Amino acid sequence: MIIGLTGKNGSGKGEVAKFLVDSGFIYHSLSDVLREELKKKGKAITRERLIELGTQLRQEGGPSVLADKILQKLDPEKNYVIDSIRNPAEVQALRKRDDFTLINVSAPQKIRFERTRARGRENDPVTFDEFVRLEKREAESPDPNSQQLNETIKLAHCELINESTLEVLHEKIRHLLRELSKKNSRPGWDDYFMGIAKVAALRSNCIKRKVAAVIVKDKRIISTGYNGTPRGIANCNEGGCHRCNSFGASGANLEECLCSHAEENAIVQSAYHGVCIKEATLYTTFSPCLMCTKMILNSGIREVVFNAAYPMNDVALKLLAQAYIQVRQVLKEQRGVNA
Repeated sequence: MIIGLTGKNGSGKGEVAKFLVDSGFIYHSLSDVLREELKKKGKAITRERLIELGTQLRQEGGPSVLADKILQKLDPEKNYVIDSIRNPAEVQALRKRDDFTLINVSAPQKIRFERTRARGRENDPVTFDEFVRLEKREAESPDPNSQQLNETIKLAHCELINESTLEVLHEKIRHLLRELSKKNSRPGWDDYFMGIAKVAALRSNCIKRKVAAVIVKDKRIISTGYNGTPRGIANCNEGGCHRCNSFGASGANLEECLCSHAEENAIVQSAYHGVCIKEATLYTTFSPCLMCTKMILNSGIREVVFNAAYPMNDVALKLLAQAYIQVRQVLKEQRGVNA
């Protein structure tokens, strides 16, 4: 889960972040990226410099550059809180993660001003008029590379009004976390099994393309396979397949290739271990070739789900349709090179 925090100065984003950190979330702040840059340059950290540097970095790397830097550090298995989101492009970048929720932390302007005076951070305004002027600058800049808090706040999924005590705020956060946990997105079965197939593909020893297949029955994995040379033969990446190691044209001399395909290996592995795959579903990172299609038909598999399309599989797909085998494509990022 990723919780993003936006809101105007003094709204209490830091208190929300602190509560989440105490609850096990890992903290990141987009403004910390700016602070690190200023430290590297040996410059004193002031609010004005943070704003100027943020604008500069967005001009150089795009409006979402700060969020892009943070995204590179995130582990999909952990919970994070990301503070100081101030540009709509940053929200759009973070929304690439399905488990991202943006919270607008708000409070009346007078209360927020008193809070900033109390904390005394990085040359915060000392008069209410200065506070209002700075807030307007951050909220309504026409420059897409600058802070645009008003537009960012409009993109928030929900609002936390922080105008009372910390105890009240904490209870509101607990309630919100309970609601978000109910909506916690898990991958669907297709994404789950295709994701496992993509990981299995990393075990492939073929130097031309890494492909894997997973055979599933009753939502249980009963067999897996990835492409590579047969059992007892030197791995393809160790010179076991002359055709692959010649790096010839894609699709040429396929009859000379010694590598078994992923679907073929998954089916053969089930036979090797005496596992029935009749009525099963086969997930493969690459749609099956004609040879593997014939094996799929004869094995009793009832459904094929693939990621990337094999460039020469028109006949194979027609054959699957003729045999009333269900075929679906699940589009996910596919890595590798053409064979």
